[in-house]
Amino acid sequence: MGKLDGRVAIVTGASRGIGEEIAKLFAQEGARIVCAARTLNEGDHRMLTGSLSGTVKKIKDAGGQAIAVTADVSNEADCQKLVKAAEDAFGAVDILVNDAALTYYKPIVDYNVKHWVKAFAVNVHGPFMLSQLVLPGMIKQRRGSIVNISSGAAIGPGRTPFKDARPANGGTMYGATKAALERFTQGLAQEVATYNISVTAVSPSQVVPTPGTVYHKLVTGIGDPKGEPPLLMAKAALILASEPADKINGRVTYSQQILSEYGLLDTTPTGRGVTIKGSGYSQI
Repeated sequence: MGKLDGRVAIVTGASRGIGEEIAKLFAQEGARIVCAARTLNEGDHRMLTGSLSGTVKKIKDAGGQAIAVTADVSNEADCQKLVKAAEDAFGAVDILVNDAALTYYKPIVDYNVKHWVKAFAVNVHGPFMLSQLVLPGMIKQRRGSIVNISSGAAIGPGRTPFKDARPANGGTMYGATKAALERFTQGLAQEVATYNISVTAVSPSQVVPTPGTVYHKLVTGIGDPKGEPPLLMAKAALILASEPADKINGRVTYSQQILSEYGLLDTTPTGRGVTIKGSGYSQI
């Protein structure tokens, strides 16, 4: 018996990386998965490998149930289309994983305003719109789980004097969106607590090698030994999606931190939330 038997889950950003890994693991645990992203077929994205079709095939080949829905989560109509497609295919949505994210690695002085607005729309407005759309069904059923995928970028560098002062690497904008997402997580968690719904957030304790992080040169490659396997994030998200709401609602945590707590980590935990302090929201 799987931890998510009979549940319906929307996973955004499911064409590659962490989102793909979450979609596959949730399917293994019995959930029917609605995989959402902008890349339907391999080669559609001009820079990154991975596709919704590929993720769905892997799930089905393993005996799971999944459909692909192309959607730009920054667009309200696309969000509405996504939730309707999920409900038409499988019924009311029990789990929403907001993994889709966008950034442009440029210092603020060079940031294009259109890019700034677009990234906020994907990283913050998308989770808001999708949460708003799935909540009526969750409230009616008096159960549900919303898991937001955050980032260590939400941890600010502090104030002067900066110990590792260096030229701007473009992470300010991305960090601002993820800090906003964590505040949104805990605020929404409080609003829906009486309905047995949990809203949580999890970040990688270390950088996860994915097509995106490789492209942005945050890791040397998919097999970078200094990176964290994406499966750890999937396992952490599974805990948050399956534990009772009164136990984890409003929690902002890190992959290795929560996996270690549940005895699900084979190695010594390290990184954010363990050997490095997490964001302020994770400490509340």
